[in-house]
Amino acid sequence: MLPLIVAIATTPSPVVTPDESIVTPGPLGFAAIAFIAVAVFLLVFDMLRRIRRGRYREEVNAELDAEERAIAAQRAAEDAERTDDDSDPAAPRR
Repeated sequence: MLPLIVAIATTPSPVVTPDESIVTPGPLGFAAIAFIAVAVFLLVFDMLRRIRRGRYREEVNAELDAEERAIAAQRAAEDAERTDDDSDPAAPRR
């Protein structure tokens, strides 16, 4: 019995060649890959646009913060100047 099982197991099975029309993706496969490529392109384009917009917002916010700090420093300097010049606190301000 064992030699029969070994003989059956060692015999090569016939080689089956698949039909080429079944193996190729065809127009539907091309359309699916083209759709995925277009979707990836649009997603990358949108991502870059959002990143660029975020950078511009950061730059504008930094400029506005710098302007606010400059205005606050100028006001502080003016207030310090006023208090140094006034010898009489009850005197009317200019």
